Amino acid sequence: MRLSTKGRYAVTAMMEIAMRQDNGPVTLADISAIQGISNSYLEQLFAMLRKNGLVKGVRGPRGGYRLAKASNEITVADIITAVDEKIETMRCEGRGDCQDGERCLTHELWSELSEQLYNFLNGITLSDYVDKPRIKAIAEQREAGLQIRTG
Repeated sequence: MRLSTKGRYAVTAMMEIAMRQDNGPVTLADISAIQGISNSYLEQLFAMLRKNGLVKGVRGPRGGYRLAKASNEITVADIITAVDEKIETMRCEGRGDCQDGERCLTHELWSELSEQLYNFLNGITLSDYVDKPRIKAIAEQREAGLQIRTG
């Protein structure tokens, strides 16, 4: 299984919002600057995240995005599936037509792995990571580096 850029960026952006939302809505421009993700790509991701009820937009001069639910209610699996990523390791995508239209010898193995992977990611919430001291330290370092360059 290979998680695409779309899934990785969506999780990263949601982590940024979860970490910073006590200071108000977070702009896509801020996420773009801190994480090095293009603003237009973030707009596409956030349209999907908003549609799936994970974020809500706030209009106005101090606008941006907030989490639509508490960070302990949003799992990594929620985010990945919201941006149309599949959490599975099977080439047949579960249809069972892996090898010339028939089920392959390892179908059950990959099916079980996909289920384990989904369950693992579904068991990790944004707050699980946001609350880790090491993650907070990384975020503070990145923000300090950005302020030095821009300020």
